[in-house]
Amino acid sequence: MSEILDLSHISLKDRPLIVCDVDDVVLQFFAPFEHYLKKDGLELLPRSFRLTGNIVTVGTDVAVEDMAVKQLIGSFFEQQEEWQTPFDLALDTLNALGADADVMFLTAMPPRYSEPRRRLLDRLGFDFPLVATEEPKGPVMRRIHGERALPSVFIDDMAHNLHSVRDHVDNCLVLHMMPDSPLHLLAPKPDDGITRALDWAQAGDLIRAHIGR
Repeated sequence: MSEILDLSHISLKDRPLIVCDVDDVVLQFFAPFEHYLKKDGLELLPRSFRLTGNIVTVGTDVAVEDMAVKQLIGSFFEQQEEWQTPFDLALDTLNALGADADVMFLTAMPPRYSEPRRRLLDRLGFDFPLVATEEPKGPVMRRIHGERALPSVFIDDMAHNLHSVRDHVDNCLVLHMMPDSPLHLLAPKPDDGITRALDWAQAGDLIRAHIGR
């Protein structure tokens, strides 16, 4: 039975809404995850945009079994406070935008890992509300934003999340951000019409143009 998504801590003001992914948008994931694997004699090979089948034992190219991959990801999320660091200008940009808009994080992870994520974000200064869920992001953002006639923005690195929000939230600026990593070069590309931001400086400009602030 799936957990009921708790949004009771989300309280919006009468102003635009910015919903932002966390992994590989605000906090680095793939680079520190690669370092995390090396301590156990493993490496991540950029053969396709997936972790399962591409985590191998160093020197053998023997892929780690699917269940072990899930355990590695879970263990990394439990220890994320020791490994993950923010991208340049992410904090400054979101803090500046937060003067004129509600900012919140929507992270695709099991809710049981949300507490260490909350602690890490707080320690780094990202004191915006956090929702951790494995549900599709479009319906979740629609629940949060509702039918408000106010500008909204969604930022993510994954094409399926961008498409989900585009299909569920009208007149939303759907912004694609991802690191320039060998693995991300293999990621599915978002549809035409979805805006790409190369860094947080450009993202800030695009968001301000959309929300009119």
